[in-house]
Amino acid sequence: MKPTYGTIAVKSAMLVIAALLLFAPFLFQDIRALEVAARICIFIVLVASYDLLIGYTGIVSFAHTMFFGFGAYGSAIALKQMGPGWESVALGTLAGVALSLIVATAIGLISLRVKAIFFAMITLAAASVVLVLASQLSQITGGEDGITYRTPELFKTATKLAVDEDGKVLRWFGVKLNGKLAAYYFVFVTSLVLFLVMLRITVSPLGTVLKAIRENEARAEAIGYRVVAYRTFVFCLSAVVASLAGSVYAVWLKYTGPDTALSFAIMIDILLMVVIGGMGTMWGAVIGASLMVMAQYYLRDLMGAASEATAALPLLPELLAPDRWLFWLGIIFILLVYFFPRGIAGTLMARGQRA
Repeated sequence: MKPTYGTIAVKSAMLVIAALLLFAPFLFQDIRALEVAARICIFIVLVASYDLLIGYTGIVSFAHTMFFGFGAYGSAIALKQMGPGWESVALGTLAGVALSLIVATAIGLISLRVKAIFFAMITLAAASVVLVLASQLSQITGGEDGITYRTPELFKTATKLAVDEDGKVLRWFGVKLNGKLAAYYFVFVTSLVLFLVMLRITVSPLGTVLKAIRENEARAEAIGYRVVAYRTFVFCLSAVVASLAGSVYAVWLKYTGPDTALSFAIMIDILLMVVIGGMGTMWGAVIGASLMVMAQYYLRDLMGAASEATAALPLLPELLAPDRWLFWLGIIFILLVYFFPRGIAGTLMARGQRA
C-alpha cells in the first residue's frame, strides 16, 4: 500500500528527532541540553512501553513508574553497595527486572480478569505502597534523600576516551571525547535498541493479537486466543522494558530517589506524552516524549523572554511571567487534544489515509 502524506510526515519527523538525538552532544554543547537529550531518550522508551499497554492492548495501569523505580533502585543499590563496576550494573539491572517480572505476573494473574477501572485502582494502590516503602526504608533506599553513587570508570567526566601526544583529551567538532560523551551514547544506544524491539513487536503477529484484544476482547476470546494470558504477557513485557529504562536512567543520573524514579508526577507525564503523541503508535511515543520534555525544560525560559519583550504592553508581561508556565502548558495541551484528538502522530496518519 502506498504511504500516505500523513505517514510520510510522521516518519520524516522521526528521522529528524533521531538525527538530533544522535548528534546532540555536537549540536548542543552545554550540560543542560545533554541532560534534556538523555531524558528524551529514556522517556521515549518509557512511553513506548506504556503504549504497549494502553494503546495496543487497552490496559490502563498506574504502576508503570513502579517498575521504572525497581530498575533504577536495583542499579542504584548495587552500585552503592558493591562499588562502581559493570558487575554492579548488571546485577542491579537483573534484580530490578526479576522483581518487576514477579510483581507484574502477580498483579496480572490476580487482577487482569477484572474490569479495567478495578485493575487501574489495584495498580495505583501497588504503586503507592512501593513509593511509601521507598521513602521509609531509609537504610536500603536512602529514604526521601535517595541514593548517590559512582558509576563505572568509563562514564566519569574525567575519563579520557582519546588523548593527544601531550596527554590532553581530544576534541571532535569541539566536543571533548570523555566519559560524559560515553555515558550519553550508552543511554542513546540502549534506548534505541529497546525502542526497535518494541517496534518490531507491534508489527509482528503478537501485535495484531494485542490490537484484536483492544478492539473486542470477547471476539478475541471467541476466536480462541487466551486473552488473560496475552494481557499478562504484555503487562510483564512492559514492566521489564520500564525496569531496563530505569536502570539506564540511574546510571546516567548517578542519583536515585523517590522524586526521580517513583513519583506519581512521572506517571502523569507518561500519560500526557502518550496522549500528545498518539495512542497505539510507537511514533507517537517519540513525538510526545520529545515535546513534553522540551516544554518542561525550556517553556519557562521562552516565557521569560516573551515577558521581557512585551514589557511595554499592559497585562501581557504578567500573563507571560515564567512562574505561570504550568498554566500555559495546560493551555497548549488542551489545544493539542482539540486539534489532534488521536494525538499528533495518530491524527496526521488518519488524515493522510482519508485524503
